[in-house]
Amino acid sequence: MKHIVFQRPGGYDQVTIQESPDLHPTKGQIVVNVEYAGMTYAECIIRMGLYQSAKRHSYPITPGFEFSGTVSEIGAGVSGFTTGQRVFGVSWFGAFASQVCVPAYQLFPIPQELSTVQAATFTTAFLTAWFAAIKLGQSTYSMTALVHSAAGGVGSALVQVLKANGCTVIGVVGSSNKIEAAKNVGCAEVIDKSTEPLWTAAKKYALNGYDLVFDSTGVETLKEGYRHLAPTGRLITYGFASMLPKSGRLNFVALAIKFFKSPRFNPIRMADENKSVMAFNLSFLFDRKDVLKEGMSALLELLHQGHITPLPVTEYAFADVTNALRALESGTSTGKLVLRI
Repeated sequence: MKHIVFQRPGGYDQVTIQESPDLHPTKGQIVVNVEYAGMTYAECIIRMGLYQSAKRHSYPITPGFEFSGTVSEIGAGVSGFTTGQRVFGVSWFGAFASQVCVPAYQLFPIPQELSTVQAATFTTAFLTAWFAAIKLGQSTYSMTALVHSAAGGVGSALVQVLKANGCTVIGVVGSSNKIEAAKNVGCAEVIDKSTEPLWTAAKKYALNGYDLVFDSTGVETLKEGYRHLAPTGRLITYGFASMLPKSGRLNFVALAIKFFKSPRFNPIRMADENKSVMAFNLSFLFDRKDVLKEGMSALLELLHQGHITPLPVTEYAFADVTNALRALESGTSTGKLVLRI
């Protein structure tokens, strides 16, 4: 098997492609011959050495949380899958490879609504969106939600899940060329923060405050996001992109300054104002069989009913992984990026 390896935290020179012996499953596991590996911003943070769940592993590390392909080998005690079956799923690292071995519960048959490449980019974005909007946000009809990075992978998925649940969604994008993409996934209004004051525009669309604010930006927007919540509103954060460089090179002084500038939320004040702040990291939920089953069942039903659709995909060759990482870190991409194995 071939796999991409981050030798240690650092620059793109630490990204290599290596060969290792083929994988074989133990009890309860399945080996998949990977055709496509979906990319997330988490891989960029792993390369920089700042991703929390990567600290459970030691470098060198093979990144990758989502994939699609065909079943190669089935371990003892597994039922419901056959060799050669088209499948997609999640992996706690290891998906940037020609083979991946995962517990059977992390794997799902590819439905007819998804191509193999679309399936590789479905799981992390939509599971993040589902957990944020449904499990934490408890979104319901008549709610108004503000979604940052609405043209990105998770943002686009969030807009669709929220709209399917009856919410009015206001999207935020960082450049004018992303407005159309945000509208296409279902935003009622789109704020282009490169051409207009973000929070002045946000207030215009929700005079009494937002029921839900979804934030992957971090230090630049968290404080004002909380301030623009309505009573009983929830600020849900799952990323801190504004803390990190778009050039791919870390500046630890700038990083430290942004860390200390991150807002702290006082629980007494939160109770007085009747507002909530919630946060999560999806990769820590991959061990939760109940969460994966519930989330994927709900999402595949929404997909089957036509309430959500696959995200636009940009393909990169396996050997072109460094350029794919650069594109992802630049903040200029829309939809999802995928490595073609």
